[in-house]
Amino acid sequence: MKGIILRCGFLSALLLGAELAVSAQEASKHPITFEDMIKLQRIAEPQVSPDGKWVAYTVATPDMEANRNASNIWMVPTTGGSAMQLTQSGHDSSPVWSPDGKTVAFLSSRGGESQVYLLSMEGGEAHALTKLSTGVDMVKWSPDGKMIAFTSSVYPDCKEDDCNSKRDAEKEKSKVKAHVAEQLLYRHWTHWNDGKRSHLFVVPADGSAAPRDLTPGANYDVPPDERSSPGDINFSPDGKEMCFTAVTDKMEAISTNGDLFIVPVAGGEAKRITTQPGFDGNPVYSPDGKYIAYHAQLIAEYEADRWRVMLYDRQTGKIENLSETFDRSADGLAWSADSKTIYFTAENETLQPVYSIPACSCGLPTKVITEGFNTAISLSADGKTLIFERTSLTTPAEIFASLSDGSTVRQLTHQNEAILAALEMNAPETFWFDGDAGTKVQAMLIRPPKFAATKKYPLLVLLHGGPQTMWSNAWGYRWNAQVFSSAGYVTLMINRRGSTGYGQKFTDEITNDWGGKAYTDVMNGVDYSLKKYPFIDGTRMAAAGGSYGGYMADWIATHTGRFKAIVSHASVYDGTAMWATEELWFEEHDMQGTPWTNPESYKKWAPVTYAGELGKFKTPTLVIAGERDYRVPYTQSLEFFSALQRQGVPSKLVVFPDEGHWVLKPQNSQFWYKTFLNWLAAYVK
Repeated sequence: MKGIILRCGFLSALLLGAELAVSAQEASKHPITFEDMIKLQRIAEPQVSPDGKWVAYTVATPDMEANRNASNIWMVPTTGGSAMQLTQSGHDSSPVWSPDGKTVAFLSSRGGESQVYLLSMEGGEAHALTKLSTGVDMVKWSPDGKMIAFTSSVYPDCKEDDCNSKRDAEKEKSKVKAHVAEQLLYRHWTHWNDGKRSHLFVVPADGSAAPRDLTPGANYDVPPDERSSPGDINFSPDGKEMCFTAVTDKMEAISTNGDLFIVPVAGGEAKRITTQPGFDGNPVYSPDGKYIAYHAQLIAEYEADRWRVMLYDRQTGKIENLSETFDRSADGLAWSADSKTIYFTAENETLQPVYSIPACSCGLPTKVITEGFNTAISLSADGKTLIFERTSLTTPAEIFASLSDGSTVRQLTHQNEAILAALEMNAPETFWFDGDAGTKVQAMLIRPPKFAATKKYPLLVLLHGGPQTMWSNAWGYRWNAQVFSSAGYVTLMINRRGSTGYGQKFTDEITNDWGGKAYTDVMNGVDYSLKKYPFIDGTRMAAAGGSYGGYMADWIATHTGRFKAIVSHASVYDGTAMWATEELWFEEHDMQGTPWTNPESYKKWAPVTYAGELGKFKTPTLVIAGERDYRVPYTQSLEFFSALQRQGVPSKLVVFPDEGHWVLKPQNSQFWYKTFLNWLAAYVK
């Protein structure tokens, strides 16, 4: 009996010691700050090797002194183990494996313009394969290992690089820097379209010949400038053909009609294989070469239509819609090794599962990976290993692996483990409430660190952009909810009307109703939160958003005085002025016409319309914009700020001359977060 008592006492002491150790560890944690966040390494672009044994990926780390993100190529075994850094230049991205797994091709701007580099897995330094004056933007390796494809922005009438080089030199030398346009789209996001087009090239992987333009003379971009990704160009299994997406409509500013084209790698005319009026993209050949899977939006001039999984029969030209009954948007397609199954990701209620669907009109999608927000899927050549990124609101992206059926999920990378171990962050709580007309709306709430139920906390309502996007349970660096919460706020994120991930009807209900149901959803969500969570102080609330979220911030400023502070970033303030910027299809769809065919909508849903009401503006407002933002020109923010100042409302304007729609440079980001939090503290805390 005495021995049993002693053993029990020893076990109790061990358990107590363990509890004390855990308590000490928890007590040593601190709320995340901007300084913590900026140290985190940013993982992206995972690519599994053909034999399924390795994953190549990029790791970007913000360099505060250089004011940029330094990116290098890394590699990790799929069975688990230590990750290895493959490059050191800080200018490397987009790794792709050779079919034999002996070489990794990647893009690097270590020598100036971005070029294709090759790195042998058997040792040695990476060497440049291309030396184009126009640089390289995307890279793909052919399945037969003989060719490497890439894109480069060139002058359509130039037949060789020397022509492009001379023309660029002449423009650089000229004292005249005027932008000249004769058609739309003449600028986009942060750049002007000054006569160049992105063309598709191939070059022998052994460097035995110069690059060849597969789309010579084309006066269109491959892939489209306005909606593109590396997934929009791909090789056939035998390496003899490529499929790409392009928008060839002359009036690009009002067209989302991206079609698929095929072109022989040996050279020849490109052939259009899809003709429907929406956008066809992400073409992926089946391993047996019989089909091309792709995703498509079927409604013309609507960038938020649902993405369907489509199947093109290469022999007959027949096209099948495989996922019409699946009310979610498919993205990132990948084939199984036996050509019988297509994998994809799709947003679903703050998460993004991985799905599979039979490559025939004979079944519905099923969830393969059910947990988390997953993206960038990649399948090994034998179809056994599935690689993907996973992230959450408490964890930056890391690389995971599983079997192709979704079993045996395991985390491969731990790039930020040491930093995260010292941080206290609360996971989001999800809840549903009744929005406009009783429609169910979902929201996420994050409590501050060191939370005490007996205390009262100010509320920060984050307003997402799009307007057709959603707040995901995923990490972000530009609007990091954990950094906001760590400053002492309860952070609320509402997936109001227009959000994706809740079915197409829910998304469509913001069309020609920008300040209607969406605004009611937000305000109902605030009211519900105040009732559900007694620790929220309803007398100390702030609202903040960017892009359409900035629009909603402006709308709130003109429609309610309930908030103590507002932050409006890159906001749409004057719809008519916003229309004349770049992607005309966006405003014309959402406002159901042009400013002259439907002026009532442009006026009704513009915050500027309500600025003239005396005393309407009351809330202290921080207004932020980037001069290089051509998507929502910074003049929108200037208009808003001027109206605030003219009515005597406390307000501050911050304009970044070297940023576009987003604030990306590390030092600018630091200033953005500091200014943001200082503004809230002055009026809310």
